[in-house]
Amino acid sequence: MLRVGLTGGLASGKSFVGQALAGFGCYLIEADKLGHAVMLPGGEAYDAIVQEFGGDILDAHGLVNRRKLSGLVWKNPERLEKLSRLVHPPVREREEKQMAEIAQADPQAIVVVEAAILVETGRYKFFDYLIVVTCSAEQQMERALERGSYDREEILARLSRQFPLEEKMRVADFVIDTSGSREATLQQVRTVYDSLRSLTA
Repeated sequence: MLRVGLTGGLASGKSFVGQALAGFGCYLIEADKLGHAVMLPGGEAYDAIVQEFGGDILDAHGLVNRRKLSGLVWKNPERLEKLSRLVHPPVREREEKQMAEIAQADPQAIVVVEAAILVETGRYKFFDYLIVVTCSAEQQMERALERGSYDREEILARLSRQFPLEEKMRVADFVIDTSGSREATLQQVRTVYDSLRSLTA
């Protein structure tokens, strides 16, 4: 089994590339979705997050309002670090469990873990190969604003917490540039997939 990390900056096209790799036959594990799961009631991080950040972060159904929580941590590095310490360990445990299950079921599998801060945390070293997705800073901002999840100030704050894409590219085994058309991106994804598949033969 090949363990492949997939990362990039905010709104660089990671999810599109991840879904494309899954379409070609890779197993895709999305760290962000695991992060959502561990923050649900009954999840490994839920109680500790509520205790740390207070009941005001909960909505009417008792769910963590990620927008409110984000507002508390993105301008406060210490609180962001605290949140990371609560969320990241159970997310990694879930990743490991899923990868172990996949390896047992399909020894020739290519497992892709999509996560935003693999390089920042040093976790990229855990993988056999690293794919970095890149585009221009202007495209990152434009795409992030189109999503409507954050305003310009919040986007800049998030980008400031991530390494520049150039720095991530230095440790990449494969780089996929999403600044062109979808077709051009898919062609690059196919080339990377073929390379990875040849390594499992």
